[in-house]
Amino acid sequence: MAEYDLVIRNTTIATASDVVKGDIGIVGGRVVALGERLDKGRREIDGTGRIAVPGGIDAHVHFDQDTADGSVFCDDFESGSRAAAAGGTTTIIPFAYQNKGQPLRDAVNKYHARAEGKSLIDYAFHVILSDASEKIMGQDFTALVADGYTSFKVYMTYDDVKLTDREMLDALAAARREQAMLMIHAENSDCITWLTERLELKGMTAAKFHATSRPFVVEREATHRAISLAELLDVPMLLVHVSAKEAMHEIQRAQARGLRVYGETCPQYLFLSEEDFEKPGDEGAKCVCSPPPRGTDNQEHIWTGLSANTFQVLSSDHAAFKFDDVRGKKLPGAAQSFRKIPNGVPGVETRLPLLFSEGVNKGRITLQQFVALSSTNAAKIYGLHPRKGTIAVGSDADIVLWDPERRVSLTNSILHHNCDYTPYEGRELTGYPVMTLSRGEVVMDEGRMSGSAGRGRFQKCDRPEAARPRGRPLIDPSIFN
Repeated sequence: MAEYDLVIRNTTIATASDVVKGDIGIVGGRVVALGERLDKGRREIDGTGRIAVPGGIDAHVHFDQDTADGSVFCDDFESGSRAAAAGGTTTIIPFAYQNKGQPLRDAVNKYHARAEGKSLIDYAFHVILSDASEKIMGQDFTALVADGYTSFKVYMTYDDVKLTDREMLDALAAARREQAMLMIHAENSDCITWLTERLELKGMTAAKFHATSRPFVVEREATHRAISLAELLDVPMLLVHVSAKEAMHEIQRAQARGLRVYGETCPQYLFLSEEDFEKPGDEGAKCVCSPPPRGTDNQEHIWTGLSANTFQVLSSDHAAFKFDDVRGKKLPGAAQSFRKIPNGVPGVETRLPLLFSEGVNKGRITLQQFVALSSTNAAKIYGLHPRKGTIAVGSDADIVLWDPERRVSLTNSILHHNCDYTPYEGRELTGYPVMTLSRGEVVMDEGRMSGSAGRGRFQKCDRPEAARPRGRPLIDPSIFN
């Protein structure tokens, strides 16, 4: 009788710390052995010439999420998770969006209902915190953290969700008390509104002026302010989708002071630039996201931040709206002002191929850094490690086999999302995922999808060690505990 359900043989096994050659033995959806010449499995996969890495964790995706302007995200949990698996991701962390005044538990329950029976791969949830009032926080926050929702996102911009500095302090204090991770969208809302109004008065309303309305200084200022508020209370925090070197430098300065400040960036800040807004017609709308892509010179600074470990996470911030759709990028009014163009770009399937091709294969980052940025660090920061984010005895058998030499011309026609474009159309990549296993089950093989919708399981998150305060607040903690 076979000892293993599955053995992956003769492969290169890469984790965030090591690269070794050997076999992987899997039983019951978990890794049970790593070694050479393992006993026979009921099924065997020849991994010769392949690299086995932990399945990617995309810790920032927007699927089937409510909006305030009538736009509609084109990917739900089925299409979005399918695209994720095709691109080498085995765990997604989308958002449960809390409307103003809505109990947090109601928001979480709503998004569980949307995911149930649809996701192909495992998932957890962040909670978007748009109401940090004492009534709301007192009712649900502590209980939610205990139930495995240990990360909360707050916005410093967007009228329907933004928090004031006072409300930010309330959220930070709650996160400190419960050892939850707070994620910050850092842009100065008043500056953006002021600039947008003046641009519109001057008739400067094309998609390219979206970037003009959000210059790097509004991100830098908000990043500095968010770090200062967190430092006051001694609260670890993560800055999401950092786009500009100036904001990155604020994070570096905080880290140099010993603060537990973490950074996330996204492929759009490595591969897109302000020049993409200049495409003919209304093509520039395809690249409208916030913060916007910066100048081409900024891209290498962000790559440096990845290689220097300033950024712990590379997420997609997949927020896909169809281009040729009145519920998407051509929402009524979008032709009259960039302000009306839905913000977001697709990227859940292309995140890892882009990072591998242009990062690992071009020597900008090591293979171990690729694993850390794409999987391990997110698992640690959000309380999923070591169940997720590594290949180790006892971990879930979420494993992706990469062909490091595979050449692929990236076109929307080969992708599995429900969007009608990719902003990376025509890029030539080297290195591509050829097989994705989720808990030991093959869900993608050479681009062919298998596995049933709804097989993905909700993953409760532990209180992450990364969110533990240093114990050195600037004021007496009894004031805010």
